[in-house]
Amino acid sequence: MEPPADPRARRLFGGSARALGDLAASPFRADRDRIVASPFFARLNGVTQVVSPGGSGLLVHNRLTHSLKVAQVARAIAERLTADGEHGDLLEKLGGCDPDVVEAAALAHDLGHPPFGHLGERVLDRLARQRLGLTDGFEGNAQSYRIVTSTEIRGAATTGLDLTAAVRAAMLKYPWTRLDHPDPHPRLMDPPPRGATPPPDDPGSGSSKFGAYRTEVDDLRQAREPFVGRIPDWQQTVEASVMDTADDIAYAIHDVEDFYRVGVLQQGAVAAELMAWQRESGHYRAITDAALAAAARRPGSAIERLRRQLHRKDAWVADDEAFAAAVEHVREELVEGLLAMPFDGSIEAEQYVARFSARWTTRFVDAITVVERPSVRSGHVLLAPAQWHEVQVLKFVHHRFVLARPDLALHQRGQARLLGTLVEALLDWLLDPEEESRLPRRLHDLVELAEAELHPRTPDRIGRARGRAIVDFVAQLTDGQAVAMLDSLSGRSGALWTDAFVL
Repeated sequence: MEPPADPRARRLFGGSARALGDLAASPFRADRDRIVASPFFARLNGVTQVVSPGGSGLLVHNRLTHSLKVAQVARAIAERLTADGEHGDLLEKLGGCDPDVVEAAALAHDLGHPPFGHLGERVLDRLARQRLGLTDGFEGNAQSYRIVTSTEIRGAATTGLDLTAAVRAAMLKYPWTRLDHPDPHPRLMDPPPRGATPPPDDPGSGSSKFGAYRTEVDDLRQAREPFVGRIPDWQQTVEASVMDTADDIAYAIHDVEDFYRVGVLQQGAVAAELMAWQRESGHYRAITDAALAAAARRPGSAIERLRRQLHRKDAWVADDEAFAAAVEHVREELVEGLLAMPFDGSIEAEQYVARFSARWTTRFVDAITVVERPSVRSGHVLLAPAQWHEVQVLKFVHHRFVLARPDLALHQRGQARLLGTLVEALLDWLLDPEEESRLPRRLHDLVELAEAELHPRTPDRIGRARGRAIVDFVAQLTDGQAVAMLDSLSGRSGALWTDAFVL
């Protein structure tokens, strides 16, 4: 079989065994099939998107259904851009835009997300850095990249998923490590790219978001090599930009859809916030930040804070007229549309939700464009300003009326404590010399892998290897497996055999 002509199709592990779909005409389609066949992809069915499905009592998106929708939107964007001919020369100049590449990257982009969604990500990062001594900590995007390059173990060979350079590059929303690649690091730019800014509570810890750990930096360089000279070393590839934009679109739409179904999004509360700002926008725009903070409980103040935040962070696109138009459009579609009819599970209600989602998805996909020299805080593929503001307002509704709820905070604090206790229990188990032969085989393999990755002169090499192995192990659990494993380690479970150990 002749090697593919496209340099982006070169594989890091070209001699490894080939998985389902490798005989397909496109190596990128083979990548997609390999990702879908991976147990890491199947695992996403049991991983939280926003709330655990078992906790909501109703059907809500999990990481698997989210990934499928991102892949659907990403492919629609790529097909539109490559079919209309308008952007063909620019896309070629920037490195290409293959629908199979963006679909595969979208399917793989959340493989590394741990139990309990973004909460789990924050907890594991804190524990990795402060308790386990891992400078890189934990980051969901970097963990996804680690999975497809390192921790998918086949027999005695560690080969990852053997994906093409283009797909691995398209997974890199944030094509840098936490601290030192590329040099100079993007967090030092003024302004820095989106995600590169250190967290406000720990400015010396490196970027908040990053695409690979140090252990995978050579792979990152190899995946990005075909794009050298086409795009800056800190910038997303076009295909990564498509995937990132699709992720934003899917998140904005289906989280609103989920919490309408669950009954959390109520017409009155959303209407009061949006309409109060519309009535008093002149007043809100005129008051100081201190006065706005003092009026935090008044309807309209929260969305005014959003408007100001957009100007601070994204002055390249933030526009007051576009923002006001977006508030009005969301009010019409959401308050007077979707939320006007409480969800009752009927066929009519399901059809109404489907039409709402389809209408918004089409609106956003049709508003996509490609620019040769984007803002530092944007990729080459982006939404038109009107639709960009609409995405921000839809995400605001989700944050304000779902994520800020005290009952959700109560639930999440329990999950955070669970993860912390589980990490401590696994560390105790690893440090018990009498139990070494009875460790879960997967955990034992991950310790060996992490130790082999570290330089022989690394300080406390075995301690760091154990820390990374614990993080890898916990990150590969479903929500249910994490709960079941802690119950067993705590002596609370009466069941001897659980799926928590079948890894």
